[in-house]
Amino acid sequence: MSTALSHSAPAGQLPAVEDKRVAIVTAEWNRHITAALRDGAVHTLNTAGIAGDAIDLYDVPGAVELTFAASQLIEAGMYDAVIVFGCVIRGDTPHFDYVCQSVTQGVTALNADCDTPVIFGVLTVNTEQQALERIGGPLGHKGCEAAEAAVKMMAFVDKVKNS
Repeated sequence: MSTALSHSAPAGQLPAVEDKRVAIVTAEWNRHITAALRDGAVHTLNTAGIAGDAIDLYDVPGAVELTFAASQLIEAGMYDAVIVFGCVIRGDTPHFDYVCQSVTQGVTALNADCDTPVIFGVLTVNTEQQALERIGGPLGHKGCEAAEAAVKMMAFVDKVKNS
């Protein structure tokens, strides 16, 4: 299946953001999915005017580690947004539920407690095919959508700070 960037919005449709830095944290688990999410996000951020050298890429072992990585990046104070990518595919054990709950609650807590937006780009799907459909298939490209959300949230923060 192609992972073409079929959902990348033209930069003109996104708010203008200047001099922004973005961190992208990608889980290594299900790398063939998470790398496509990351690549779509980088493409969309570049299209929105964020240069490649203003985007830092980090890897962590799995989805549970995304929250810790995001919290460390926020504490470093170097980024205007953090995007986290993972892919959790349901199996035959309750592990899926624990992982999904952990990363969802972790990212929610960071967004409630911190001044840097953390964009949730974790696919939680029943099958690998459902994940593939979300990286350039009929359901769009969730990596591109996460980058669009990051751009919009950075513009939101700027608007609030400048009000």
